[in-house]
Amino acid sequence: MTTFVDRVVLHLQAGDGGHGCVSIHREKFKPFGGPDGGNGGHGGSVSLVVDPQVHTLLDFHFRPHVKASNGKGGAGSNRDGANGADLVLRVPNGTVVQTTGGTVLADLVGAGTTFEVARGGRGGRGNAALANARRKAPGFAELGEPGDKLDAVLELKSVADIGLVGYPSAGKSSLISVISAAKPKIADYPFTTLVPNLGVVRVDNHTFTVADVPGLIPGAATGKGLGLEFLRHVERCAVLVHVVDTATLETARDPVADIDAIEAELTAYGGLADRPRLVALNKIDVPDGRDLAEIVRPDLEARGFRVFEVSAATREGLKELMFAMGELVAAARAAAPPVEPTRIVIRPKAVDDAGFTVEAGPDGAWVVRGTRPERWIRQTNFDNEEAVGYLADRLARLGVEEKLGKAGAQAGDLVRIGEREFDWHPTLYAEFVPGVRGGDQRLAEKTQRPSAAERLAARKARRQRPGDEPESDELDGDSGE
Repeated sequence: MTTFVDRVVLHLQAGDGGHGCVSIHREKFKPFGGPDGGNGGHGGSVSLVVDPQVHTLLDFHFRPHVKASNGKGGAGSNRDGANGADLVLRVPNGTVVQTTGGTVLADLVGAGTTFEVARGGRGGRGNAALANARRKAPGFAELGEPGDKLDAVLELKSVADIGLVGYPSAGKSSLISVISAAKPKIADYPFTTLVPNLGVVRVDNHTFTVADVPGLIPGAATGKGLGLEFLRHVERCAVLVHVVDTATLETARDPVADIDAIEAELTAYGGLADRPRLVALNKIDVPDGRDLAEIVRPDLEARGFRVFEVSAATREGLKELMFAMGELVAAARAAAPPVEPTRIVIRPKAVDDAGFTVEAGPDGAWVVRGTRPERWIRQTNFDNEEAVGYLADRLARLGVEEKLGKAGAQAGDLVRIGEREFDWHPTLYAEFVPGVRGGDQRLAEKTQRPSAAERLAARKARRQRPGDEPESDELDGDSGE
């Protein structure tokens, strides 16, 4: 049974916003008391928070689909819909959030660190909130905005000051079990440790954490053995300690070759060249192991390593090793840049920044991109003519109509905003003309009103009929336009 998981793919769905309500207040002697449709509630968001009591991503391994609740729709009598409940997922310290393409979204380090990974959709406004001096009784409401939907990759990178690296059965688990209170599994066969183990070490006035990384072998950086499954857990370590088995029964191995092989894998993985190293020649309680340690020690010191001869079984030499670990950790912490308080940076928009762009697409369509236009499209009910007219007014006020004209768009060209496509017709009127609730006279005129040529031909035909009175020279319906 799986007990430790350090990489999962979550399928996240934030809650959708509730729809606004279209309602007219009616009571005795007040058949038309004005709009009173309430707003829809906002959808619930999905957030990640670091919890020190969580040490694995196991829960998400079995339940990878996460969905927050939707907002409720508005109702009459100015009743707003309830907001959807936010969903908070607790993750271990050191969790990295990425997209499936590898883009890092957040690196969660430190208890209480929170990241909103999927934002809930906004609730739509009811017709009471959309009323104004000209549009006193809107016959439409905004739709709720869909919540974010994405797949996120969570990777756990252990947060430890020191990482113990070495071949399988080198004694790393035994070492961490005697210098800390950690109780990892210990046995006399390779790859006993299948998950990283963390232990807290206290020596003198130093307190630091040590990670026992599962055994590495040549080719680990390319995925051989446990490979990349656990190499990521040494990325955050400030100090690396090579634990070398000096009493191995394999005649083809020796301490120097073991260190060279592990260093080659660390170099291939990348990003660890600047970490200070220590070498712990383990198992000197075995006579052959002590003799071999004495032989190879000068060669390792000549390479610049600080070498310690230790025995996890008898605890010989561990005190000196622990003090050296504490000194290097203290030096690394002192060299680290100070943590600055969080500052809110306000960047005002440029004067000429309209908040959207107009570009010619590869298929000949004009593509409008921008946060507000795309949100307005998602919140518009295209089955309601008045809602479509309201959208056209908003886009015109934002400057979309003007920018399309300057870019070279012609009437009838295809325009794409978000996921919607439509033929572009320049707005006939700048403001809304009151009419039938739920309708828009401008849209009716665009679809039903005959062209100027058709009206001219009809006028000539009427003149040719006997008994008809002469008509004015103005085209029907064109006076005053």
